[in-house]
Amino acid sequence: IMPNTSNQSGGNFTNKTIKCVCVGDGCVGKTSMLISYTTNTFPQSYVPTVFDNYSVTVMISGEPYTLALFDTAGQSGFELMRTFSYTNTDVFLVCFSVMSPASFNNALKMWIDEIRQSSSSRSAPFVLVGTKIDLRT
Repeated sequence: IMPNTSNQSGGNFTNKTIKCVCVGDGCVGKTSMLISYTTNTFPQSYVPTVFDNYSVTVMISGEPYTLALFDTAGQSGFELMRTFSYTNTDVFLVCFSVMSPASFNNALKMWIDEIRQSSSSRSAPFVLVGTKIDLRT
């Protein structure tokens, strides 16, 4: 991943940010995954996401980076808002629930296609992420 690097005005401080956008069907666990990662807590109720973002500092090769995590709505009707967040994305997390074969098929077809059709995100890599593994029997 090649992070975005920008100088803050008035100083020598370099802010290194990695923009990561999380996409996938509604109710596959995107928000729960991001909240669990950033706060080390698990949400107890489901509230559909329209758009949200989180950030954490991570160390990469001994250097601090801001990992900016964008949580997008998976429901239809939010395509325009969602694709606006694709600009300058360094990496996508394409999520599906291991409990839902349909969400896996959508991840492979619909979500990857949506990313690739957006001119601002065409070359960004993506990681396929299976969620809800804890619910498997």
